[in-house]
Amino acid sequence: MNATTAEMGQSFARDGFVIVPNLFRRAEVQVFKEGIRAILDQVKREEIAAKKDPREILATGVYVGLAARSGLFRQAVRDERLIDILAAILGPNIEFLSDKVVFKDTERHLASPWHQDWPYWQGTHKISVWVALDDATPENGCLKLLPGSHRSSVVHDGDNSDGAGFGHRIRPDAVDESAAMTAALEAGGAVFFHDLILHASHPNTAHRERWIWVPTYRDAQAEDPAYAWAVANAVVRGSGRQ
Repeated sequence: MNATTAEMGQSFARDGFVIVPNLFRRAEVQVFKEGIRAILDQVKREEIAAKKDPREILATGVYVGLAARSGLFRQAVRDERLIDILAAILGPNIEFLSDKVVFKDTERHLASPWHQDWPYWQGTHKISVWVALDDATPENGCLKLLPGSHRSSVVHDGDNSDGAGFGHRIRPDAVDESAAMTAALEAGGAVFFHDLILHASHPNTAHRERWIWVPTYRDAQAEDPAYAWAVANAVVRGSGRQ
């Protein structure tokens, strides 16, 4: 990382995101990916034991709640490399909320539609970190973002009948694709982004694995609803509300 954390904070304020190459080492994110595979295998076993089809829970290529199941991720969300950058963005009091894996492969290869994350949770604004567990390219579905779009919310009125999830999405013709930035990253790189930033992903035309880990954080002292999905939330720096 060549930029200082202060410079990253300035870039984030201007653009609504900041790209950080090589935040983690390639070997570290390989351990993360193996840990996620173990979690997903356990989830499948639980679904089968409950006489459910395990394919349904992972059909969209998303699973939420890694830190709730694994000490590996409860430790990873506190990593100082992450938290130091978040401190420049959020301030001194930082709370981890929840994390998820999003994966594309030979079976799951659709592009993610343009959307903002804020409509899913509302409340105070939150910061997510998109960590590449594989090399992420336009060919296998890396992220693309619209700089500066974090300054206001937009109406999400796109068609979500494709079965790929994303209940909140905007119409493709409502976004100027020519202004978008593609965030190609080597494994271990990360994108820190505001929950109002308009973002999407390229389709996985290469049909290669593209796994990402996404932890989400907020200001630990902000007034905010209690979220049922934030079962592993914890203040990771500073102090929370009294």
